[in-house]
Amino acid sequence: MFKAKTQLRVRYAETDQMGFVYYGNYAMYFEVARVEAMRTAGFSYREMEDSGILMPVLESYITYLKPGKYDDLLTIHTVIPELPSVKIRFEYQVSNEAGEQIARGWTTLAFIKKENHQPTRPPKNLTELLAPYFN
Repeated sequence: MFKAKTQLRVRYAETDQMGFVYYGNYAMYFEVARVEAMRTAGFSYREMEDSGILMPVLESYITYLKPGKYDDLLTIHTVIPELPSVKIRFEYQVSNEAGEQIARGWTTLAFIKKENHQPTRPPKNLTELLAPYFN
């Protein structure tokens, strides 16, 4: 199982009239955490896309437990629970500075060829980078 941690601070523009993080922004937070988790593993989304492979989101699920608020420093724990095939799943837990879990969720993404949008295997370097976490 691969694990990573990302932190970000809630900006004023990300809150709603109640001063809470607008619910739709958690999908963006998950994306930031996902890209940073891959970077931590030594993998570059940019290089993957430049090589002709894209990763569209197939599924997204979020449970909101407590509100995030303006200027909170959030920690997002990201887990890849299994070695990817034509799909990859990311699981997320979002905590505030007090260590309280405020949201959790998951996304499933597919690997597709840029030129025809057909499913494909993940890049070899990605599976090689992640393999040691699953042995």
